[in-house]
Amino acid sequence: MNSLYPIFLKTEQLHILIVGGGYVALEKLQFLYKSSPNAKVTLVSPMVREETAAFIEDKNVVVIQRAFHRKYLKGKNIVIATTDKPNVNERVYNLCQKRNLLVNVADNPPLCDFYMGGIVTKGNLKVAISTNGKSPTLAKRMRQWLEGFLPEETDALLDKLYVYRNSLKGDFEQKIKAMNTLTEKLLEQHD
Repeated sequence: MNSLYPIFLKTEQLHILIVGGGYVALEKLQFLYKSSPNAKVTLVSPMVREETAAFIEDKNVVVIQRAFHRKYLKGKNIVIATTDKPNVNERVYNLCQKRNLLVNVADNPPLCDFYMGGIVTKGNLKVAISTNGKSPTLAKRMRQWLEGFLPEETDALLDKLYVYRNSLKGDFEQKIKAMNTLTEKLLEQHD
Protein backbone atom coordinates (compact mmCIF):
# COMPACT_ATOMS: atom_id res chain seq x y z
CA MET A 1 0.00 0.00 0.00
CA ASN A 2 1.22 3.47 -0.86
CA SER A 3 0.70 5.65 2.23
CA LEU A 4 2.38 8.76 0.79
CA TYR A 5 0.42 12.01 0.96
CA PRO A 6 0.62 13.99 -2.29
CA ILE A 7 0.93 17.77 -2.06
CA PHE A 8 1.65 20.53 -4.55
CA LEU A 9 4.25 23.01 -3.36
CA LYS A 10 4.58 26.68 -4.28
CA THR A 11 8.31 26.40 -4.89
CA GLU A 12 8.69 30.11 -5.62
CA GLN A 13 7.81 30.67 -1.93
CA LEU A 14 10.21 28.01 -0.64
CA HIS A 15 13.98 27.72 -0.80
CA ILE A 16 15.40 24.46 -2.09
CA LEU A 17 18.98 23.31 -1.57
CA ILE A 18 20.53 20.80 -3.94
CA VAL A 19 23.76 19.21 -2.76
CA GLY A 20 25.80 17.99 -5.73
CA GLY A 21 26.44 19.26 -9.23
CA GLY A 22 26.53 16.16 -11.40
CA TYR A 23 24.12 14.27 -13.61
CA VAL A 24 21.71 13.39 -10.80
CA ALA A 25 21.55 17.04 -9.75
CA LEU A 26 20.84 17.96 -13.37
CA GLU A 27 18.02 15.39 -13.53
CA LYS A 28 16.46 16.77 -10.32
CA LEU A 29 16.80 20.35 -11.56
CA GLN A 30 15.22 19.52 -14.92
CA PHE A 31 12.30 17.80 -13.19
CA LEU A 32 11.85 20.68 -10.76
CA TYR A 33 12.03 23.48 -13.34
CA LYS A 34 9.81 21.67 -15.84
CA SER A 35 7.02 21.78 -13.30
CA SER A 36 8.02 24.88 -11.32
CA PRO A 37 9.88 27.39 -13.53
CA ASN A 38 10.05 29.99 -10.73
CA ALA A 39 11.56 27.72 -8.07
CA LYS A 40 14.20 29.26 -5.78
CA VAL A 41 17.21 26.96 -5.64
CA THR A 42 20.70 27.01 -4.18
CA LEU A 43 23.13 24.41 -5.49
CA VAL A 44 26.23 23.60 -3.46
CA SER A 45 28.99 21.45 -4.89
CA PRO A 46 32.75 21.77 -5.33
CA MET A 47 32.26 20.62 -8.94
CA VAL A 48 29.40 21.51 -11.28
CA ARG A 49 29.24 19.55 -14.53
CA GLU A 50 29.19 21.56 -17.71
CA GLU A 51 25.68 20.28 -18.60
CA THR A 52 24.33 21.24 -15.17
CA ALA A 53 25.88 24.71 -15.39
CA ALA A 54 24.42 25.22 -18.88
CA PHE A 55 20.94 24.19 -17.72
CA ILE A 56 20.85 26.57 -14.74
CA GLU A 57 22.39 29.50 -16.61
CA ASP A 58 19.04 31.27 -17.07
CA LYS A 59 17.33 29.88 -13.94
CA ASN A 60 16.88 31.28 -10.44
CA VAL A 61 19.76 29.19 -9.04
CA VAL A 62 22.48 30.40 -6.69
CA VAL A 63 25.61 28.30 -7.15
CA ILE A 64 28.10 27.82 -4.32
CA GLN A 65 31.15 25.96 -5.62
CA ARG A 66 32.29 24.52 -2.32
CA ALA A 67 31.97 21.30 -0.37
CA PHE A 68 28.74 20.89 1.59
CA HIS A 69 28.70 22.46 5.06
CA ARG A 70 25.77 22.49 7.47
CA LYS A 71 25.66 26.32 7.31
CA TYR A 72 24.15 25.97 3.81
CA LEU A 73 21.00 24.49 5.39
CA LYS A 74 20.13 27.81 7.02
CA GLY A 75 16.97 29.32 5.57
CA LYS A 76 16.19 26.29 3.40
CA ASN A 77 12.87 24.44 3.38
CA ILE A 78 13.69 21.40 1.26
CA VAL A 79 16.99 19.63 0.60
CA ILE A 80 17.90 17.21 -2.18
CA ALA A 81 21.20 15.31 -1.86
CA THR A 82 22.57 14.08 -5.19
CA THR A 83 26.27 13.45 -4.63
CA ASP A 84 28.03 10.21 -5.55
CA LYS A 85 29.44 10.07 -2.01
CA PRO A 86 27.14 8.04 0.30
CA ASN A 87 28.77 9.45 3.45
CA VAL A 88 28.02 13.04 2.32
CA ASN A 89 24.43 12.17 1.42
CA GLU A 90 23.92 10.44 4.78
CA ARG A 91 25.40 13.42 6.62
CA VAL A 92 23.03 15.75 4.75
CA TYR A 93 20.12 13.48 5.68
CA ASN A 94 21.06 13.37 9.38
CA LEU A 95 21.53 17.15 9.59
CA CYS A 96 18.17 17.72 7.90
CA GLN A 97 16.45 15.34 10.30
CA LYS A 98 17.83 17.30 13.28
CA ARG A 99 16.52 20.56 11.77
CA ASN A 100 13.12 19.19 10.66
CA LEU A 101 13.94 19.90 7.02
CA LEU A 102 12.34 17.78 4.32
CA VAL A 103 15.08 15.83 2.54
CA ASN A 104 15.40 13.55 -0.46
CA VAL A 105 18.57 11.52 -0.92
CA ALA A 106 18.56 10.49 -4.58
CA ASP A 107 18.31 6.74 -5.18
CA ASN A 108 18.11 5.95 -1.46
CA PRO A 109 14.41 5.61 -0.46
CA PRO A 110 15.07 4.95 3.25
CA LEU A 111 16.78 8.38 3.40
CA CYS A 112 13.86 10.27 1.86
CA ASP A 113 11.04 12.23 3.45
CA PHE A 114 9.50 12.61 -0.01
CA TYR A 115 9.89 11.33 -3.55
CA MET A 116 9.83 13.29 -6.76
CA GLY A 117 7.29 11.24 -8.74
CA GLY A 118 6.03 11.57 -12.26
CA ILE A 119 4.03 14.68 -13.10
CA VAL A 120 1.55 15.15 -15.93
CA THR A 121 0.64 18.74 -16.82
CA LYS A 122 -2.10 19.84 -19.20
CA GLY A 123 -2.43 23.59 -18.72
CA ASN A 124 -3.70 24.07 -15.16
CA LEU A 125 -4.31 20.36 -14.57
CA LYS A 126 -1.43 18.67 -12.80
CA VAL A 127 -1.46 14.98 -11.87
CA ALA A 128 1.24 13.47 -9.65
CA ILE A 129 2.25 9.81 -9.93
CA SER A 130 4.02 7.85 -7.22
CA THR A 131 5.28 4.27 -7.06
CA ASN A 132 6.28 4.70 -3.40
CA GLY A 133 9.92 4.85 -4.48
CA LYS A 134 9.78 1.35 -5.99
CA SER A 135 10.00 2.18 -9.70
CA PRO A 136 10.60 5.72 -10.96
CA THR A 137 10.72 4.19 -14.46
CA LEU A 138 7.10 3.01 -14.21
CA ALA A 139 6.06 6.46 -12.94
CA LYS A 140 7.76 7.92 -16.03
CA ARG A 141 5.90 5.52 -18.36
CA MET A 142 2.57 6.28 -16.66
CA ARG A 143 3.29 9.99 -17.08
CA GLN A 144 3.93 9.50 -20.79
CA TRP A 145 0.73 7.49 -21.19
CA LEU A 146 -1.40 10.07 -19.35
CA GLU A 147 0.10 12.93 -21.36
CA GLY A 148 -1.10 11.21 -24.52
CA PHE A 149 -4.47 10.25 -23.03
CA LEU A 150 -5.62 13.60 -21.62
CA PRO A 151 -7.23 15.83 -24.26
CA GLU A 152 -5.59 19.10 -25.27
CA GLU A 153 -8.89 20.85 -24.41
CA THR A 154 -8.40 20.07 -20.70
CA ASP A 155 -7.30 23.61 -19.86
CA ALA A 156 -10.28 25.17 -21.69
CA LEU A 157 -12.59 22.89 -19.70
CA LEU A 158 -10.92 23.96 -16.45
CA ASP A 159 -11.41 27.63 -17.36
CA LYS A 160 -15.13 27.04 -17.98
CA LEU A 161 -15.51 25.12 -14.71
CA TYR A 162 -13.77 27.95 -12.86
CA VAL A 163 -16.15 30.56 -14.28
CA TYR A 164 -19.15 28.33 -13.48
CA ARG A 165 -17.92 27.73 -9.91
CA ASN A 166 -17.53 31.47 -9.33
CA SER A 167 -21.06 32.11 -10.61
CA LEU A 168 -22.66 29.72 -8.12
CA LYS A 169 -24.77 31.14 -5.30
CA GLY A 170 -25.37 29.56 -1.92
CA ASP A 171 -23.19 28.17 0.82
CA PHE A 172 -20.10 26.01 0.42
CA GLU A 173 -22.04 22.74 0.62
CA GLN A 174 -24.48 23.82 -2.10
CA LYS A 175 -21.61 24.84 -4.37
CA ILE A 176 -19.87 21.48 -3.91
CA LYS A 177 -23.10 19.66 -4.70
CA ALA A 178 -23.57 21.69 -7.92
CA MET A 179 -19.95 21.11 -9.02
CA ASN A 180 -20.21 17.38 -8.27
CA THR A 181 -23.41 17.13 -10.34
CA LEU A 182 -21.87 18.97 -13.30
CA THR A 183 -18.56 17.09 -13.32
CA GLU A 184 -20.39 13.75 -12.93
CA LYS A 185 -22.37 14.57 -16.08
CA LEU A 186 -19.13 15.43 -17.91
CA LEU A 187 -17.66 12.03 -17.05
CA GLU A 188 -20.85 10.22 -18.12
CA GLN A 189 -20.55 11.87 -21.54
CA HIS A 190 -17.12 10.27 -22.01
CA ASP A 191 -18.12 6.72 -21.02
